[in-house]
Amino acid sequence: MDTDLIVRAQHGDKEAYGLVAAEIADRFLAVARRILRDIDLAEDATQQALLAIWQDLPGLRDPGRFEAWSYRLLVRACYAEGRRQRLWAPNLRLLPTAGFADDDLGSIVDRDELDRAFRRLSLDHRTVIVLHHYLDLPLDRVAEIVGIRTGTAHSRLHYAMRALRVALEADSRPKVREVTL
Repeated sequence: MDTDLIVRAQHGDKEAYGLVAAEIADRFLAVARRILRDIDLAEDATQQALLAIWQDLPGLRDPGRFEAWSYRLLVRACYAEGRRQRLWAPNLRLLPTAGFADDDLGSIVDRDELDRAFRRLSLDHRTVIVLHHYLDLPLDRVAEIVGIRTGTAHSRLHYAMRALRVALEADSRPKVREVTL
């Protein structure tokens, strides 16, 4: 991120902030969508984060730390949106199966199973996984963004991955039907 652009935006240059926002908006939406698992919530969180960045930007002491600071605001916005009680509704599209090879259908099933398991995680666990594995941030940076200690970030990642494995294993077990006579 261009620090000169950030400094100009800090001093109230709306055009400079528009360029900053345009550069980070797509990444923010992708991260928020992975954390929240809902496009509407992700769009709301992204919009709230971009607004918070504009409002709080004059107070940023070190423009070189803009990235971590802005992700922290995004995570806070995701947490705020995640607390809203919306029922999840799957986005379903009917796809013709004639054009798919067996491997393609298998990958769709795998992705669906992973999505179901990921939804079962807490917002804290999803956040750490997305920041660490999707953005490829080291855990000390993840801890800084989320506002926790590095050891807590390690712990959350460990328990999140364990919960993901348990959920995937539970979904792969055959369903047992109880028979009454």
